[in-house]
Amino acid sequence: MNNALKNSNFLPNYVNCKSQFAILEFKSYFFNILNEHKHNNKNIIFLCIGSDKITGDSLGPLVGYKLSKLPFKNNISIYGTLDNPVHAKNLNETIKNINLNHKNYILIAIDASLGSNEYVNYISLGQGSLKPGAGANKNLQPVGDIYIKGIINNNKFSLSNLQNIRLSLVMNMADIISSGIWHCVSSI
Repeated sequence: MNNALKNSNFLPNYVNCKSQFAILEFKSYFFNILNEHKHNNKNIIFLCIGSDKITGDSLGPLVGYKLSKLPFKNNISIYGTLDNPVHAKNLNETIKNINLNHKNYILIAIDASLGSNEYVNYISLGQGSLKPGAGANKNLQPVGDIYIKGIINNNKFSLSNLQNIRLSLVMNMADIISSGIWHCVSSI
């Protein structure tokens, strides 16, 4: 598993999506991060952020869609799918609904991201929140106890070109993330 760039628990962990071991690496990192939070919380909420209308921003809804088709236990909730995406316009309302309807939970935020060239086509995951819309210069509240970001292009990328991101890149990331989550959560 030498294709993953390994850091401490408080720094991001990176998984190279081109690695033949990507799912195993993701699963290992996610399992360790989740275990640090799980003992204090009974419920797991996946907040899958993005738009189904823009390929480059569709990672969250694609992961949410894939997770929603899996037979999870009752203590797992998924917000943000292809049919009901969570995006800039409804994020605050969704967070209010989560706080109203759930107690004692871990919030896992999933979103597409821009990053440095060396990390394009990597998944970054770690403890803490992510700031949705940062790549589009939107001022949205940070969300999550754990974050999962798929780095789809570099920081210098023009936002007007988000529609030109290859769907295969986003789908591969969504497959790795959803499979890794399934393997972790089904074993807890």
